[in-house]
Amino acid sequence: MPTPHNEAKKGDFAKTVLMPGDPLRAKFLAENYLEDVRQVNGVRGMLGYTGTYKGKEVSIMGSGMGMPSIGIYSYELYTNYGVENIIRIGSAGSLQKDVHIRDVIIAQGACTDSAWAHQYELPGTFSAISSYDLLEAAVKEAKEKNIKYHVGNVIASDLFYHADGEAAMSWCKMGVLAVEMESYALFSTAAYLGKKALTLLTISDSLVSDEPETTAEEREKTFTAMMEVALEIA
Repeated sequence: MPTPHNEAKKGDFAKTVLMPGDPLRAKFLAENYLEDVRQVNGVRGMLGYTGTYKGKEVSIMGSGMGMPSIGIYSYELYTNYGVENIIRIGSAGSLQKDVHIRDVIIAQGACTDSAWAHQYELPGTFSAISSYDLLEAAVKEAKEKNIKYHVGNVIASDLFYHADGEAAMSWCKMGVLAVEMESYALFSTAAYLGKKALTLLTISDSLVSDEPETTAEEREKTFTAMMEVALEIA
């Protein structure tokens, strides 16, 4: 049923939803890869679409930026619309010198500087990890497509503009591959609800090298390797 954030009706979403942060990336992907596509949500400009890819029903919807935003949309997709799998397809900043612009990261787990997990009242620290079967399928697909990919940990941060400009380097020393802003909340929500989730990221900029960063339009329309892996495993 519709929510304050989603006008879609029951049955409008497929069992698997691809979630870019940017709703315009959702629009680009839907218009260029799906057949028989229809828009199912437009509340607050958070565009959502459902169509078919190679005969398989798939949905694509923006998540917005940050854990609170993806937390709302993923929770409602899982609980109100019967979605079983969410695959985040986002951008990230590299924290390792061997992780280059346009490389793809398949996130095995997510660290965080957020207090997101306090709501679960756990007697310790929750390790937010992706669903292994989705991860395994993504690795297989990336290999078949000869995509340069990395599997490992990312840091989902609450802060884009951090008062301590060197804070990210602490995560770098722990072997964390890249920084983004959503995966910890997505993985935690999926775990709490007994659902599945995965994050695929394309490196858009680097915090440890002088490689030129990608533009907003490039992030919207040219991160197709990651998008195609997600579509194939959806």
